[in-house]
Amino acid sequence: MEFEKLKQIIADILNVDPKEITMETTFMEDLGADSLDVYQIVMGIEEEFDMEIPEEKIENITMVGEAVNLIKDAIDSAM
Repeated sequence: MEFEKLKQIIADILNVDPKEITMETTFMEDLGADSLDVYQIVMGIEEEFDMEIPEEKIENITMVGEAVNLIKDAIDSAM
């Protein structure tokens, strides 16, 4: 579920087909995102999942799967 929502956020911001996005997709290399795009994706994640992602964790996210794991961890720790 988190992955599907994240794919839609990424597709909307980067104007790509959600079918092209996998857990192994990299934001910058595969999708051509720049740092501003990644920031917008993070903002979209924070809004969609009602969470805040610390700056130091954002810097380490390079793949979609890493972002999904970050979301899952945040949801699990909030419960």
